[in-house]
Amino acid sequence: MHKVQFVETVLRDANQSLMATRLPYDKFEPILETMDKAGYYSVECWGGATFDVCLRYLNEDPWERLRKIRAHMPNTKLQMLLRGQNILGYKHYPDDVVRKFVQHAVKNGIDIIRIFDALNDTDNLKVAVEETVKCGAIASGAISYTTSPVHTLENYVKMVKELKAMGCATICIKDMAGIMGPQEAYDLVSAIKDAVDLPVDVHTHCTTGLAFMTLLKSVEAGADIIDTATPPFSGGTSQASTDTLAYALRQLGYQVDLDDAVLKEVADYFKPVRDGFIADGTLMPKSMATDTQCLTYQVPGGMLSNLLSQLKTMNALDRLDEALAETPKVRKDLGYPPLVTPTSQMVGVQAVTNVLQGERYKKVSNEVKAYCRGEYGRTPAPIDPDVQKLILGDEKPLTGRYADTLPPAFEKTKAELGDTARSDEDVLSYIAFPQLAEAFFEKRQAAEDNVVKYAIEEM
Repeated sequence: MHKVQFVETVLRDANQSLMATRLPYDKFEPILETMDKAGYYSVECWGGATFDVCLRYLNEDPWERLRKIRAHMPNTKLQMLLRGQNILGYKHYPDDVVRKFVQHAVKNGIDIIRIFDALNDTDNLKVAVEETVKCGAIASGAISYTTSPVHTLENYVKMVKELKAMGCATICIKDMAGIMGPQEAYDLVSAIKDAVDLPVDVHTHCTTGLAFMTLLKSVEAGADIIDTATPPFSGGTSQASTDTLAYALRQLGYQVDLDDAVLKEVADYFKPVRDGFIADGTLMPKSMATDTQCLTYQVPGGMLSNLLSQLKTMNALDRLDEALAETPKVRKDLGYPPLVTPTSQMVGVQAVTNVLQGERYKKVSNEVKAYCRGEYGRTPAPIDPDVQKLILGDEKPLTGRYADTLPPAFEKTKAELGDTARSDEDVLSYIAFPQLAEAFFEKRQAAEDNVVKYAIEEM
C-alpha cells in the first residue's frame, strides 16, 4: 500500500500566505506539544519570511523561536525553507555565510532544509546543499515550478538529476502560485519518479482552487509527501487542508499514519486564533478566496498579500487589476523568472511602479538592476535586450557565479559587531538584515535594562 506523508505548514507558509507571517510565537506555543503527537512527516516552522518578520514586526529573536519550538516538539522533524545563496534575504551572500547559516540552523533544531533558487539556477544551490548534508540534515532540493516556453518537463528532469548528484535526499516540487494543474502534476511527478529514485514532495497553494485535485493526481503518480495546512489556516492563498486530504486519501486506499484525534485538537485550537486575526484585519478575506485569474498572472499567495498592502499604502487599491495585468509582461521581459521570493517581489514591485508611473521602467529598483546585471544567477530565458539596455545602459552583465566575486563576510562582521552580537546567531541575523537586527538588539538590551532597574527598585 502506497504510504503518503504530510508536511504541516501552519507555523510557516500557511500563515505567511494568508496574513504575511504575522503569527507570533505565543499564539501557537500552547499547541506545540499536541502537534508533536500528530504523526506528521515534518512541521515547516522556520525560514521563508519568518526570520524577517520576527525581527521587523514581532520583536522576536528568530533563533530563540526555533529553539523553543524544538524544545516542545522533540519527536517531529522540523523543516525550514532556505533560498539557496540568498539564505533568507533578498541578495546573494558569500559562501562562508551560507555555510555558517546552515550549520546554525541545524544546531538550533532544524532537521530538513528545503533549498530552492528563484531562477532554478543550480549553481546557487550547491553550497547550501553540500553544507546541509555535511551537518547531517536532510537536503530537500526544490524546483520552483512555473510555466513558460522554457519550463519544460525535460528541463525540470535535468535539474532534478543535478539535485540528486549534489546530494539532495528528497525532491520538492514547489508550486508557489498554485498554478500547477492535476495533469501537469501527474506528468511531472511521473517524470521525476522515472528519472531518480528519491522521495518526491509536492507543495502547492489553493489560490486557484486546483490544489486538492493536483495533490490527488500527484499521489496517484507516486508522490510520497504532500504539504498541507490545518483546516482553519488552509484554503485561499494557503495550502490544502491536512484533515481533508488525510480523509480522502484513506478512502482511496492509501496509507496515512496521522492521528485524527490529534488533528482535530490542532484544528480546534487554531480556529479562535484565526478568528482573532480576521477581527483585527491582519487576515483579509480576499486571501481566503479562490481566484482562477492567477492562472493568467501567476501571482503566489505571499506576493498577492504584499501587492495588496503595497497598493493600499499608496492609496491605489483600485489599480490592482492593472498591476496584475502588468505582472506577466514584466516577467516575460525579465526572462520568465519563476515568481517566488525574491523575484516575485522584484517583478511585483516593478509592475506596480510601471502602472503608477504611467511609463514602463521609468523607475527601476536596485534589485531589478542587480538582477539584470546577473547578480541573481542565470535567467531561465534571456532578458529582453531592449529592456536590459534601458535598465543597465552601457553596463555589461556578469558572466559566471556572482557569489564567487564576494569576499568572506562572517568573521569580519563578527569582529565589527564586537559586544553588540552575543552569539554567532546574532551575527547571522545582522548579516541577513542589518537595520532590523540592530534595532532588535537595542530593544532587547532596553528590555533587559528595565528588568534590572525594576528588580533594584523592588529590593
